[in-house]
Amino acid sequence: MAEITLVEAVSMALAHEIAHDPDVVILGEDVGINGGVFRATAGLQQRFGDDRVIDTPLAEAMIAGIAIGMATQGMKPVAEAQFMGFIYPMIDQIICHAARLRNRTRGRMSVPMVLRAPYGGGIHAPEHHSESTEALFAHMPGVRVVIPSSPSRAYGLLLAAIRNPDPVIFLEPKRIYRLYKEEVTDDGEDLPLDMCFVLRDGGDVTLVTWGAMTKETLEAADALTEQGISAEVIDVATIKPLDMDTILESVKKTGRCVIIHEAARTCGVGAEIAAQLAEKGLYDLHAPVQRVTGYDTIMPLYKIEKKYMPSTARILKAVNDVMEMS
Repeated sequence: MAEITLVEAVSMALAHEIAHDPDVVILGEDVGINGGVFRATAGLQQRFGDDRVIDTPLAEAMIAGIAIGMATQGMKPVAEAQFMGFIYPMIDQIICHAARLRNRTRGRMSVPMVLRAPYGGGIHAPEHHSESTEALFAHMPGVRVVIPSSPSRAYGLLLAAIRNPDPVIFLEPKRIYRLYKEEVTDDGEDLPLDMCFVLRDGGDVTLVTWGAMTKETLEAADALTEQGISAEVIDVATIKPLDMDTILESVKKTGRCVIIHEAARTCGVGAEIAAQLAEKGLYDLHAPVQRVTGYDTIMPLYKIEKKYMPSTARILKAVNDVMEMS
């Protein structure tokens, strides 16, 4: 069993599916000869040919449209947007066609496509290369939004996304692409979509997060243990559809919840989680739900991007505030 990084796990999953399913194709800007900006597809065109790993022009709307057309005709395209900030020209195709074709055709057509995009800040890139706008897609009926937070989950969730009969937006937190390694077996075993993963059991407070922020959240949980506070850590993983049952069950046990995400605060996915906790878990809460998020402003340039992004210190403050309220 090899120890690999998150970006290597993405590459491994892509290679597994293209080798085992003749309907799978990869397409995007520079995915073939260059292997992608972050080398997630490095070597795949040389291994499988340029009819399976396809370099496209610099035309995001075209990439999405072609992928949708392929998917309606029985193929399983995996399209790439080079960065989350380049995904916006694709939204017209995603919301008007990919998300609606099953409904529009009364089930006659489906769109089994995956749209991959590196997302999030923390790599000293300009603002369009550092955005976390997952809530845009979470608001679209008919689209799944999946965000892995470790190499093993990247491998298993990407396999599941490619095998899913409906469109999946697969957002890869590039800040942790090569941050750490895990043992991952290339066995073709997927992980379930539409459910949270409980990364750590606890009894005093529930910490809910996803993507790269799992790093700071787990660090905060370690620090809280030293303070005598037992934190349960939940990786949401699929933010649409949202597995509220797991979150509600945890909050029923702990009575407190802090939600952590890198995206801007207003109308972020954390707001939806907090709203559902108020609707369905109010009597289990000993204190108001707290959110630790990015700010309602453009991601700043690298000299101050760390001030924008939630830190372990900010998470600890929110937890201590919650503990003092109850």
